[in-house]
Parts: sequence; C-alpha cells; structure tokens
Amino acid sequence: MARGPKPLHSIGLSWRRNQIAVTVVAFVGFTSFTLVMPFLALYVRELGVTSDADVALWTGAALGITPLITALCAPLWGRVGDRYGNKLLVQRSLVSFVVVMIAMAYVTTPWQLVALRGIQGLVAGYGGLTVAMAARSAPRDRMPHAIGMVQTAQRIGPAVGPVAGGILGPLVGLRSTFLISSVIYALAFVLLTVMYKEPRSQPGKAARPDMLVAFRNILEFENFLLLMAVIFGLQLVDRSFGPVLPLHLDALGYHNVSLLAGILFSVLALSGALGHQLAAMLLKRMSARMVIAVATLAGAGAFAAFAASAAMWALAPSMALAGLALGTAMTAAFSAAGAVIPVEAHGASFGFLTSASLIGSAVSPVLSGLAGVRSFRIVFVGGAIILAVLALAVQRVMVDRNLQIESTPVEEG
Repeated sequence: MARGPKPLHSIGLSWRRNQIAVTVVAFVGFTSFTLVMPFLALYVRELGVTSDADVALWTGAALGITPLITALCAPLWGRVGDRYGNKLLVQRSLVSFVVVMIAMAYVTTPWQLVALRGIQGLVAGYGGLTVAMAARSAPRDRMPHAIGMVQTAQRIGPAVGPVAGGILGPLVGLRSTFLISSVIYALAFVLLTVMYKEPRSQPGKAARPDMLVAFRNILEFENFLLLMAVIFGLQLVDRSFGPVLPLHLDALGYHNVSLLAGILFSVLALSGALGHQLAAMLLKRMSARMVIAVATLAGAGAFAAFAASAAMWALAPSMALAGLALGTAMTAAFSAAGAVIPVEAHGASFGFLTSASLIGSAVSPVLSGLAGVRSFRIVFVGGAIILAVLALAVQRVMVDRNLQIESTPVEEG
C-alpha cells in the first residue's frame, strides 16, 4: 500500500534534526582537525629533529599538505557523494580520521607524520560535504540559514581547536592528544549515524550516472565561476592576518603582543560567525548580489580603517567589522551558488566551492608573508583593494536572483 506524504510538522522536525547533526559534526570535525596545531612543531622535535630550520620545514610540510590535497580532492569526493550519498562519505571520513589520528600517536619519524597528514587530506573534504548536506536537507527558503549554521560551526571550530590542543598537550602529553582527537571523531561518527537521515528525491535509488552533471557543466551554472572567485578572494583576505598581525602590533609599539593578537583573532572569528547568521536574515529581504556587494564594500572599509589605525580602540572595531563583513559575504556567496545547483550536483558543486576556499587559505599566508617583507600595512591595504574589486565585480557582473523561493521541504523516506 503506497504511503502518503509525511505531515509537514514531521518533515520540519526531520530537516531540523539533520541540521543539528551536521552542524555539531562540522564543529567537532573542524575542532579536532586543528587540535594538533599548537604543538605540532614540538611533536616534530620530539621525533628527533633538532635544527630549528628543519623543525620549521617539517612542520610547514605537515600543516600544508592536508589542505592542499583536500582542495584537489573535494570536487571528486563531492561527485561520489552525489552518486552514493553524502552521509556515507562523511562517515567514511570520520572513520578514516579515527584510524589516522591513532596512527599519528605512534609515528617515529617526521616523514611518517607528513605522510599521515597527506592521507588525512585525501580522506577529508567533508567541509564541503557537510555544507551540501545542510543545503539539501533544508527547505529552499531556509537554505541560507542552514548553510550559515554549518559555516559558523566551521569557523568557531578552528578557533577552539588550537586553544584546546594547547591545554591538552601539557596535561596529557603530545601523543595522547592525538588519541583524544580520535575519540572525538568517533563520537562525531556515532552522532551522524544516529541523527542524520539522508534526504532522497527518488526513494530507494541513488542518483544514476546519466543524471550526474559533468564538471564542465557545473562551472557553467549561472554566476558559479564568479562566486568561486568571490569565495577564493574572501578566504584570501580572511587568512591574510595570520602571518603579520603579531608583527604589526609589535611594530606599533604594543606590549603583550601575543595576548593582544589572540584577542583580535578571537574578535575576527566571533564576528565572522555572527556574519554567517546575519547573512541568513539579510537574504530574506535583499538579493544575494546586494548582500555580497554591500558586505565586501563594508569589509574594504574595515581593512582600510585597520591599516590607517594605531590605537586599539580603533583596531578592535575595525577587526570586528571585517569579520562581520567577510562572514556575511561568504554565506551569501555559498547560498547564491546553492540556489542554482540541481540536487544531483550538490556534492560536486559544493566541492568546487570548498576547493576555492581551501586554495585561498593555502595561498594567503604565503602572499601575506611576502608582502609583509616590505610593509605590514600593505597586507591590509591589499585586502581592502581586493574586497573593493570583488564588490565592483559582483555589482556589475552577477545576475540578480531572489533566494527567497518557497518550496516544499524534501521528503525523506
């Protein structure tokens, strides 16, 4: 006997349960992923590397190889997710991370650590997958909110992870911290398995190969290449503070540079998380084109003010406005892309967007460091110019589309 459609309140509870599961898993995953960052150089030294130059080299390789490989693989894993379901791939990532983190606790040479970090990048890519899962589960008119929640978790996680790792390292030892991280990944796996229910448009069937959209065609979606460029530029600017902010504060004559830099980084992260939520509210009243253009222009002003300021009473508000603008524009860009992506291409498409973000994260510290050789202020002025160019490009090139599209929530089997 055929089943009738689910009651609307049941469907609403289903997507909200999925939203909670994906948001928590994203937070836990990104927190655990950054848990080792504060003491990785110390761990390399514990493995027998004595020269400071060699420690820096091995640490840089271990930190850099993971996002690099993840960026290259994200669209491919997204395509597999479109074919077999994103939940299965995220479960695979979490189980793999449990194994890899345990293995990291028992390495004896730095090349083994780098190799395992490379494997971690190969089986990662669930950042884009969790965004795709949130976007696909939510009703169309709630998609910006769903994406913003996951991105908030992805932003706060890396802010919490290094602090937690810095506390755990001295308390339980460096190797034990890897084991704790593996336990956290295992808990995330259990949570996802129990709470998340994969939406489906055709009950009982995975997407057929002939339904999948070619990578070339994904790049031809309305505004898609422009939005990839916007996401790359936003991440490029967002990560530019890292290498130069403490040095800039020191050059301004501040004492307790580490504390002040930490406070400003926290302000950037928290205001960015607030921006993700603000975008969901603004997109109910304004077009994505307008939200992105205004946010990036506001961000350009914030970076210009930061470059021109020396007093902390001006630096902190400028940093807060920069984070708010970057977070708002990022969620609006992902939401605008999600509005033109068909369901059968969500994984691969969000994989491309995630790759653009990761490449921006990888390139930014290098460019920031090179520019900082001449002047620290150049980094912030450059950020203002990039954001102003993005605002102009979006205003002139982006096709306007109203994301507030009413639709029936996806029925789950």
